[in-house]
Amino acid sequence: MDKTDKIYVAGHRGLVGSAIVRSLKRSGYENIIGRSHKELDLTEQAAVRKFFEEERPDVVVLAAAKVGGINANNTCPAEFAYSNMQIQCNVIECCHQYKVKKLLFLGSTCIYPRMAPQPIPEDALLTGPLEVTNEAYAIAKIAGLEMCKFYKRQYGDNFISCMPTNLYGPHDNYELQGSHVLPAMIRKFHEAKTGGAPVVELWGTGSPLREFLYVDDMADACVFLLENYDGEQHVNIGTGKEVTIRQLAEMIKETVGYEGEIVWNKDMPDGTPRKLTDVTKLHELGFTHKVELEEGIKLAYDWFKENIDSARK
Repeated sequence: MDKTDKIYVAGHRGLVGSAIVRSLKRSGYENIIGRSHKELDLTEQAAVRKFFEEERPDVVVLAAAKVGGINANNTCPAEFAYSNMQIQCNVIECCHQYKVKKLLFLGSTCIYPRMAPQPIPEDALLTGPLEVTNEAYAIAKIAGLEMCKFYKRQYGDNFISCMPTNLYGPHDNYELQGSHVLPAMIRKFHEAKTGGAPVVELWGTGSPLREFLYVDDMADACVFLLENYDGEQHVNIGTGKEVTIRQLAEMIKETVGYEGEIVWNKDMPDGTPRKLTDVTKLHELGFTHKVELEEGIKLAYDWFKENIDSARK
């Protein structure tokens, strides 16, 4: 990439996209464009084509998606499949038609089989059944990364993909009905502390193992791949480290300063028992994360407190 390239970050206001914009700017890229959902609905093919015709971006980062936690995925699977595939098909095809010189597609580690080998290597994709609680989202993301591969094979397009692990940090979604586990816990413990609640109820048993990556580390990895990687196979982005959900809850409880009790609702689902990425490929390319989980939780909680009114929506 050239520092003068026009870079379109789809989803530039979200957790992932806003972090990528920050990282691009830190790396000296200033010609960055974005559109809000009101300005450009990526599910509308004609609108996406018009945008590409007018703006002619040199580089595209596809970080826009309909996302959510277990409850949202379970409740609205058709919406998750349809909306995400619409977005991906529209943007990827326009990147081809308007000769974008590089596209980075962001997926999710939920693309991997429920019982994938641990840590999960990139070649575990499509080797077994998916976790049913986020199957619709996973299938849509698999379709997107496979599309990038097929466009590269058939047309020679420089379309690459990466698979970030569970992300958290500034501009995360803290709305309890649709948020992921870490921001949901931050909000629950904060509200329990400020409201004087003696108990916080959390879903499941607390036994599943999860990996968490601070979003600015993910963004730096994305910029690194844009500058240094042109391969067909997607690349895992993570820390290679894991904690139980119970350990995560205790870390967040301590960071927030909540002194009440945690009660685990074992009637609610746990999700995938373990999900740890094999980041050997990323490390061999030359990138390693910097922010460890305890520091990252503190940074995320500080941002939440500073932006509490908008973060709760």
